[in-house]
Amino acid sequence: MRGVVMHTAGDVRVEEREDPKIIEPTDAIVKLTATCVCGSDLWPYRGIEPADHTPMGHEYVGVVTEIGDEVKNIAVGNFVVGSFFASDNTCEICEAGYQSRCAHAEYVGAGGAQAEYLRVPLADGTLVATPGMPDDDLIPSLLAASDVLGTGWFGAVAAEVGPGKTVAVVGDGAVGLLAILAAKQLGAERIIAMSRHASRQKLAREFGASDIVTERGDEGASRIKELTGGYGAHSVIEAVGTQESMMQAIRSTRPGGHVGYVGVAHGVELPGEELFFAEVHLHGGPAPVRRFLPELIQLIWDRKIDPGKVFDLTLPLDQAAEGFKAMDERRAIKTLLKP
Repeated sequence: MRGVVMHTAGDVRVEEREDPKIIEPTDAIVKLTATCVCGSDLWPYRGIEPADHTPMGHEYVGVVTEIGDEVKNIAVGNFVVGSFFASDNTCEICEAGYQSRCAHAEYVGAGGAQAEYLRVPLADGTLVATPGMPDDDLIPSLLAASDVLGTGWFGAVAAEVGPGKTVAVVGDGAVGLLAILAAKQLGAERIIAMSRHASRQKLAREFGASDIVTERGDEGASRIKELTGGYGAHSVIEAVGTQESMMQAIRSTRPGGHVGYVGVAHGVELPGEELFFAEVHLHGGPAPVRRFLPELIQLIWDRKIDPGKVFDLTLPLDQAAEGFKAMDERRAIKTLLKP
């Protein structure tokens, strides 16, 4: 099969790779209908994380072509959406809703989902079948549910978004934009998007943002305070993963408020004394996407939400390198790849 491999920073190639096979009786093989480039893929692309002939991709939807002997809930022919972490969905951690930290978790992306086929471990606990074969126009939104929608949704839940709340979102990538969509769905009264890019501001408003703040860092936090009577937002979603974005989120939150952080952290260190006196709640990490998949799939299936709008560039798999480059240069919010 063909699959995307990052040889080193900035060097993305589509190569012939070995077809995945059933290894464990709980595995499934999925023929991928669509996959994509994630903002987190840009960390190794930029040399911030190591890459050495690394298979790329962890977001996926497609049709099951083979299952192991112990798979009971997923059948050959099902159209499925899965999380980037495989989980048994039965351990105590999964039952508490944290499937991304399952006692038997495996990183699905290790197999490289930017490809024609993917082996998914723990298929019964990881994959969710759609009600039927989706229309083509639903596939981008179902693909978004595999990671960026589920991650944005978790950020909103972690930040205790709800009716009557003012929400601020730090980050205008796909996760931040879909955190806005999630906040709207969860009933937020006011949603403040922090963005400097016109195309992303436009989509933020489509998803439910009522205000746009262009300032960053301490200036951004001060602006949030100005917009909220000096108090700060009730709920702040951090969707970047840098020191500046995390402190911007904490400093934009009112005492007693909640920060939901879902940006993959790089070099983030929290000042203990400031955090002590801030009196804000911090909750986040790798999103337990599997917790939300049934609800998100149904919302998409019923056409109540359209998260697939974050894909503003669609390319054949063979042009994956251009998809990475476009996102790195901020010419695209998110690139969908068609195997």
